[in-house]
Amino acid sequence: MPKERATSDSKDAITPIKVTRASLDDADKVSVLFDLYRRFYDQEPDLILAKHYIGKRLETNTSAIFVAWGADSQALGFTQLYSTFCSVDATPIMVLYDLYVDSNARQLGIGRALMNRAMAYAKESGASRIDLETAIDNVQGQSLYESLGYVRDTGFYKYSLAL
Repeated sequence: MPKERATSDSKDAITPIKVTRASLDDADKVSVLFDLYRRFYDQEPDLILAKHYIGKRLETNTSAIFVAWGADSQALGFTQLYSTFCSVDATPIMVLYDLYVDSNARQLGIGRALMNRAMAYAKESGASRIDLETAIDNVQGQSLYESLGYVRDTGFYKYSLAL
């Protein structure tokens, strides 16, 4: 799972921010942000891939995507969650996989607004928790998460196997 590095802080938004769940009508605008997000992680620009991926998630309802909109109806950031389960707790959980705020819209509280909407959605969905990962050097993101009550896991290692 890529480590998300969205930057935001605890300041109140300077401009009015509206956070909504993305629909198929929003796919093109979300795809532009998703492509920027992937480029942030050193992926080649590929708007066609981004449009296909985001369109498929929205069409099949296999993730929940929330978008932060500015006063001019510009998409400023997004977050994407996937529903899964915790076998040990025998409960549904959410994985917050993506959080991205456009570089021109950072430090306005957008990351916090997206995280708060994700938390509300997870609660509404009956999830018992939200899991996320972040880069070790993403101190600003870690500060945001911890200010929202997220606790760093010190008891488990993360493993991945490329297939």
